[in-house]
Amino acid sequence: MHRFAQILLIAVAPLSVFAQGSVSGTVTSRSEPVEFANVGLQGTTFGNATDIRGVYRIDNIPAGTYTLVVSSIGFETQKKTIAVQSGQHITINFELVEQANTLNEVVISGTMKEVSRSESPVPVEVYSKTFFKANPTPSIFESLQNVNGVRPQLNCNVCNTGDIHINGLEGPYTMVLIDGMPIVSGLSTVYGLTGIPQSLIERMEIVKGPASTLYGSEAVGGLINIITKQPSSAPLTSIDIFATGWGEINTDVSVKYKLGSKASSLLGVNYFNYQNPIDNNGDGFTDLTLQNRISVFDKISFQRQRNRTFSLAGRYVYEDRWGGDMRWSKTFRGGDEIYGESIYTSRWETFGIYQLPLKELINFQFSANGHSQNSVYGFNSYVADQYIGFAQFSWSKKLKSHDLLVGAAYRYTYYDDNTPATFNSDTDENEASEIHLPGAFIQDEISLNETNKILLGMRYDYNSIHGSIFTPRINYKWNTPDKKNVLRVSTGNGYRVANVFTEDHAALTGARTVEFVGSLKPETSWNTNINFVKKIYTQGNTFIGLDGSAFYTYFTNRILPDYETDPNKIIYRNLEGHSVSKGISLNVDVDWKNGLKILAGATVMDVSVEENGERFRQLLTESFQGVWNVGYTFSSVGITVDYTGNLYGPMRLPLLGELDNRDPYSPWWSIQNIQLTKRLGSQWELYGGVKNLLNFTPAANSIARSFDPFDKNVVFDSNGHVVPTSDNPNALTFDPTYVYAANQGIRGFLGFRYTLK
Repeated sequence: MHRFAQILLIAVAPLSVFAQGSVSGTVTSRSEPVEFANVGLQGTTFGNATDIRGVYRIDNIPAGTYTLVVSSIGFETQKKTIAVQSGQHITINFELVEQANTLNEVVISGTMKEVSRSESPVPVEVYSKTFFKANPTPSIFESLQNVNGVRPQLNCNVCNTGDIHINGLEGPYTMVLIDGMPIVSGLSTVYGLTGIPQSLIERMEIVKGPASTLYGSEAVGGLINIITKQPSSAPLTSIDIFATGWGEINTDVSVKYKLGSKASSLLGVNYFNYQNPIDNNGDGFTDLTLQNRISVFDKISFQRQRNRTFSLAGRYVYEDRWGGDMRWSKTFRGGDEIYGESIYTSRWETFGIYQLPLKELINFQFSANGHSQNSVYGFNSYVADQYIGFAQFSWSKKLKSHDLLVGAAYRYTYYDDNTPATFNSDTDENEASEIHLPGAFIQDEISLNETNKILLGMRYDYNSIHGSIFTPRINYKWNTPDKKNVLRVSTGNGYRVANVFTEDHAALTGARTVEFVGSLKPETSWNTNINFVKKIYTQGNTFIGLDGSAFYTYFTNRILPDYETDPNKIIYRNLEGHSVSKGISLNVDVDWKNGLKILAGATVMDVSVEENGERFRQLLTESFQGVWNVGYTFSSVGITVDYTGNLYGPMRLPLLGELDNRDPYSPWWSIQNIQLTKRLGSQWELYGGVKNLLNFTPAANSIARSFDPFDKNVVFDSNGHVVPTSDNPNALTFDPTYVYAANQGIRGFLGFRYTLK
């Protein structure tokens, strides 16, 4: 019987191959080939990218009726219905139309599935690599300064570390993903946002509001998903080097190469160096942290049968940075003679996705990272190690009007340091923290009709320390048949387990002591978001895009650093009342046929805390943010001018007591930049310009008592409170946490890009 089955299989196999068809063709725009366009059958794993001639081919397609989709950044997505018959080859050509707005119809993964932005029930903002080229920066952290509602916040005047705020919520509330994997968290919320080579970034997706249903803890305020290029569609070589008048040098290099006949790889290297101490404000401290950083990234894609997905990626980052007294050198590291903050960071990451060889669409995603940090803040040391492992299975299935996503995940976190965070008072010994976090989620996207969708989702996690956590959400989308008007309404729950020492730099630096009140419980939040998008096409072929949102987030058990109860302490505890983040934002995108493009946005928000009947504004949170990006190309000479900038309203700042003579609020302030880019043939670009045109810097006294960083001349009473003296009439101690903007002033920059496709 077994022998008969083998003979039958051999006989039937050729018929099954014959029962499959294929499709091929060319993708062009204005009669020119479109390279690396994505061509695929919607709802399946069959797809490919066009080559340098704009040619694509998809083989081994089972007989049936499909929707063939073509998408490429900068062009309108096109779809055609095709009927594939047994053994048939079909030729389908596409002529793409350039988008008025290049950020308009990019394929995104806001629901953990690849869908077009206009089809997603979740409001997602997408920014391409072209957007970030208008204001080149050496790190992801700085590149987000011109995104509406997103603000890179410096947390220390000395070492210039920071995190990313979304709608006024601090960095630990923002989850940063690389290719959908939770890579940047814990220790790296402060030190891991640098060193991602810009030359490898394809686009960036930003979701504002809780995404805990799909992504778990830390996605309370929103998420930023950094999508890297696919090796198959990346150029052979890409080089981007620029330097500034302050002596900063940034180098990005990427190279594509083959690993046998069925694997291709994209290798990227980023090197940033700044070794020029500058003290323009005369406080005796460096205005900008000196840095020496190298990052190596490699991504491998494997070619598999039926175009199933399999990719692996890894990154290693090493950074040596210091800031402090201009006289500091490494011989003073960890001493109390001359003050300096010195941080050595060593970090590795690996992540990937593997589609199981099954009929159903089941993906296995995985990631792991290790982060070692050896740092000193004056004579205080902080030595920490963190290891995180993550694995997730997800099953995607379409059933008529339902689009299901079901998944199970597991996350392991190991953390050890030399602070009270891992000190066991019962045994009087250090004890590393280990957290096991298994979870499961389900999502159902229901298409009620052509213009209405509902997305239902829920997630259950079990934290080995804090127990069960349940996070539901619901999203509703309505659109007109032409997709020119889209309304989205969403509400959901989020949670976060805090680790103060890995997330808040203020707990490590300065003269304040850290105090914990009670056992910190997980924070929870409820969020509601209303988003409306309108596209307008005028008779003169001008495109106008409007994207407005209103948001409201209500927190309980929130953990906020208390600088004001005792000026000598930072007190951490769960809020006994509640906290609210609410506001409205608007993005306006205008593209004229003559080449002028304007992308501008504004956010007005109120982030407040209410406790014991008293309501007050949250520290270091602006009430207004404005951003703009204006670009114009002079086609006759091949020169593009980009004018970018931001504007921030006043923030409440942490003072050191009633006698502190520094301003309690920051002023209105703005960082503006201009850049000229000249194309030299098809492979070279030369660019240069000026950053911080207005030469804005904070007040010179932002660092309290920078001349006495070890508080050797500060007098304290028996309760530990500062006593005013003739030498210290304002009762201050050394404190670098009064910070809202960088001390780096105006500077020129010049660079070039080389691309070989």
